[in-house]
Amino acid sequence: MELERYRALLCAIEEGSLSAAAKTLGYTPSAISRMVSSLEEESGFPLLVRRREGVIPTQNCLRLLPAVRETLHAADKLAQLSAQIRGADTGTVTIGLAYHTWYVWLSRVVSDFHRVYPGIQIHFSSAYSAELTRQLSAREIDLCIISRRQGDHGWIPLRQDPLMAMVPAAHPLAQAERVPISAYEREPFIEIYSGVETDNANAFARNGIHPNTCYSISDVHAAYSMVEAGLGISMNNALNSRLWTGGVKFLPLDPPQMVEIGIATDPAMSPAARTFIEFARPYFRELTEEAVPR
Repeated sequence: MELERYRALLCAIEEGSLSAAAKTLGYTPSAISRMVSSLEEESGFPLLVRRREGVIPTQNCLRLLPAVRETLHAADKLAQLSAQIRGADTGTVTIGLAYHTWYVWLSRVVSDFHRVYPGIQIHFSSAYSAELTRQLSAREIDLCIISRRQGDHGWIPLRQDPLMAMVPAAHPLAQAERVPISAYEREPFIEIYSGVETDNANAFARNGIHPNTCYSISDVHAAYSMVEAGLGISMNNALNSRLWTGGVKFLPLDPPQMVEIGIATDPAMSPAARTFIEFARPYFRELTEEAVPR
């Protein structure tokens, strides 16, 4: 019951309401409310701010969440290990992915995995690399395919991927074989994910470039549309360049800017996550090859 109260609290925060948590966990809203109230009574302070539009965690609750996640992670790991000893593989694995072009590959791996391990559920999380690294550290996901970031996690390298300039097809730079990275200091720059660690930001920092940022957005598809409309130039991973064919040219940078892409894993990987990684290893070769699966 103790673990269920923690699950109820965490689910209410993630779903944003007690009723949504009840639906997800298979309880009534009043049962979820009682479990959270019981935790609040035991803790001695409120854990949720209840509002008409839903619930949000209190500051004291936010301080508790890392320990709550650790407790649930340890309990799930114990349950999965016990199941393995009994000869039954169970559990849930949440995989983060920063590159949409690899969803086809990942979906095929998961489909094959389910045929062998039907008792293990797979969930996906999509975000940029820095956010997925944060989710991994917070035990919100089990592993993620990202560009390399600093952190206390395992790392399985897959491939080196170049950053590419995104240039309108009618722009004079579109006729060049390479785009000097210094061009970003004078050309209108369309920034993706402002204020966070991105591959673009790291490349600029390495080269001492202060880009002429004119637009800041948080959607790669929007960046493509804005470049296509002639509003400026942008930059993205070569992997993502396979997503579009249209009025944007993707050109190598001068000097080349390479990004290491791989799989970051929880250092205390659950048995279910470890089972998935070992199953998927033969498929990794496809991601190290020059031709990207589509």
